[in-house]
Amino acid sequence: MSHISSGVEYGLHCLLYLADSDVSTGGASVRDLAELQGVPADFLAKLFTKLAKAEIVVATEGIKGGFRLARPAARITVHDVVVAIDGEKALFDCREIRARCAIFGDEAPGWATRGVCSIHAVMQAAEKVMRSELKRHTLADLAQRTESKAPAAFGTQVVQWLSDRAANRRGDRAEPVSGRSRKRA
Repeated sequence: MSHISSGVEYGLHCLLYLADSDVSTGGASVRDLAELQGVPADFLAKLFTKLAKAEIVVATEGIKGGFRLARPAARITVHDVVVAIDGEKALFDCREIRARCAIFGDEAPGWATRGVCSIHAVMQAAEKVMRSELKRHTLADLAQRTESKAPAAFGTQVVQWLSDRAANRRGDRAEPVSGRSRKRA
């Protein structure tokens, strides 16, 4: 049975940092996001390649480069991220073992294999509900949930940390960051 990978979790957490308008304007490097999250930079780079291909993030090159959201966080669903990173794989892969019953001998009777396997039907229904739920939630929703439980200064600290990192790459000094910001889960 297939499942949602840890890459989706890593990707969503990093995208939450980009959901902040101050960060998304300048972007953030994969290396900085990986260090901020404590995840392998090479693995995160592969995830961001997939996210860029799916037009969830856009990259700017050069020393000032980084990633930012390709569209507003309210228009990026959790489902979009799952599909971008894991693909459109099925939750369940039916092996059609119902035709292999030893009692049937060499050929299963028509009634045994007629229609969709009842187990597969349940799994398809569950997958449909799961995908529907993932489509209901956006990055903006997740960011709002996170913001509501994090200390007020956390978002500003994250934005400042990322800004300082970008400034150090450019060799200049970052200006103070102000304004409302979102936090990570």
